[in-house]
Amino acid sequence: MEKVIIREAVVQDLPVLLHFEQELIKAERPFDPTIAHDPVSYYDIEAYIEDDTIKVMVAEVDGVVVSSGYALKKEARSYLDHQFYGYLGFMYTETSYRGKGINKMIVDYLVDWCRSKGLNEIRLTVYDENDPALNAYKKAGFKKHLCEMRIV
Repeated sequence: MEKVIIREAVVQDLPVLLHFEQELIKAERPFDPTIAHDPVSYYDIEAYIEDDTIKVMVAEVDGVVVSSGYALKKEARSYLDHQFYGYLGFMYTETSYRGKGINKMIVDYLVDWCRSKGLNEIRLTVYDENDPALNAYKKAGFKKHLCEMRIV
């Protein structure tokens, strides 16, 4: 495999990151009928990049950004044994680069960043039917914790 560079995202990465966001939304639509019709955006990626309390990372291969993810600090519910936790999101890897451990490299970096901020509880959300994502996060050390259910 080519050399993978994990680095902080910069505003110049915005076009590819906005593309990743739309690909992520497209991939999640089959799992979630409540996602609104296009145009839809999950994140304010530019604001995340410029916010020094949020860490947006990308993986680059041969000068091309192929994967992304972010970590941020969230306030926990008042009844939990921790006041804050690290939350990971915007995990996307280009199809041709999946299965090569690139997502795990980003997750490992973001987990380390969270821990450096004193955030030892680290969470992310994933659709229960998204087996490839579930398997990737299990390989990275995550365990299922809650299952959200709904009725319409």
